[in-house]
Amino acid sequence: MFKKNSLILKVMFSMLFVSGITFAEEAEKVIQKPEGFMAVLTVIPLIIIIFMLYKKFDMLVAGFVGGALAMVIGKISLGEANGILLKSIPAMLTITVPIINSALAMAVFKSGGYTSALSLVKRGIKGKVEYLAAFIVILQAAATYMSGIGGGSAMVIAPLAFAAVGAIPELIAAMSIAAAVCFTTSPASLESSIVSKLSNIPVAEYVSMMKIFALVFTILAIALGYYGARKRKVIFKEDHEDEFSSKSNKELFIMTIPTIFLLFAVIFGPFVNQIAGMPLISPLVYSIVTIILIALCTKLSLGESSNSMVEGSNYILVRLFSVGIFLTFINIIGETGAFAAIVSVAEIAPKSLVVPVAVLAGFLVGVPAGAYVGSILTLVIPIAVSLGFSPVELGFVAIGVGLGSQMSFVNITMQALSSGFRIPIIDVVKGNSKWILGCLGILLVISYFV
Repeated sequence: MFKKNSLILKVMFSMLFVSGITFAEEAEKVIQKPEGFMAVLTVIPLIIIIFMLYKKFDMLVAGFVGGALAMVIGKISLGEANGILLKSIPAMLTITVPIINSALAMAVFKSGGYTSALSLVKRGIKGKVEYLAAFIVILQAAATYMSGIGGGSAMVIAPLAFAAVGAIPELIAAMSIAAAVCFTTSPASLESSIVSKLSNIPVAEYVSMMKIFALVFTILAIALGYYGARKRKVIFKEDHEDEFSSKSNKELFIMTIPTIFLLFAVIFGPFVNQIAGMPLISPLVYSIVTIILIALCTKLSLGESSNSMVEGSNYILVRLFSVGIFLTFINIIGETGAFAAIVSVAEIAPKSLVVPVAVLAGFLVGVPAGAYVGSILTLVIPIAVSLGFSPVELGFVAIGVGLGSQMSFVNITMQALSSGFRIPIIDVVKGNSKWILGCLGILLVISYFV
């Protein structure tokens, strides 16, 4: 076990040398690039943070130690640090859609909607749980691609997966991979918009060129989810009270209606809105409809349904507040200028390796700083554009950043998976590591030859 953790720790240490974050609204802020020994010195706080995290220190304690050291190294005043704090926490708490989806998912879960759905599926696939695992990955990919938001989709789908098969590491990694490749190539995502804006490439053109590569990695993710469930010989998790086994298919289907509607709203809502030319299925609309459906189709009353939604928001709000504080320390480190120096490494790479190096740099930047992938792209994409990258090559860089974010403690999709599968986020990171790194290897090979 120690050897395994040591290997992961070494990998994470290497990642620190190209990591960082900035807020999207401050993308144009120029931070002076440190030179020589100073460039190396600014990386030390990140090394300390990751080391402490893997030694099981509290996330905020580790962040405070690294952030305080960065303030000394970068000569950042308390006033400046306070300003960063007051931007970091609100930025996390304004991630509204994932908060709403998490609360609704918990309300559906409490009503028995997920269990009834799984009881129906169990009767239909006759114990072939690997097919359900593959289908869950498809749901995650579809929901993310349609909405452009991985975390909001995972908030709804992860509890469903946990209720069915438990916390299978390969399934969690597969959902992460599917989310990463889909939100970085989605026509509805912030990330695609940023690539389009910074490179003057129409979003539609960028999305069209990246479809085949997104599909390849999505298929790999689906296969991984299938493999994990089959390898571990997982069976359906049973309800200890077994209250659903005696119900008819009709009764189970009625109880499943809120689940079906919520999944439909998350996955196909953006598509329906685009066709309708108006927000027909908005968070407000599907929140109200879901609560009403829970009251009509399950044993919960309207008041209980509403309260279960409010109570369901507790976990995600607490986690986002904690992540906001931790993100403050990451952003303080960013103010030292280390990231400006590191991202520019691609400029000095040999011509034949410049694209893979840029992809690798993007990945490594995303690991400890993946709360806002769009913000990271504002650091990396301008350099890639200046080097004459094609739209596809820019897409490879974006996917690289997305994959890196799926090993980040501050990424909202990772928080969603931690919450939905009810495991510490450190376990999500460890479980994802080898599969994410494998996908990175494939992406580097593709970026070299394409």
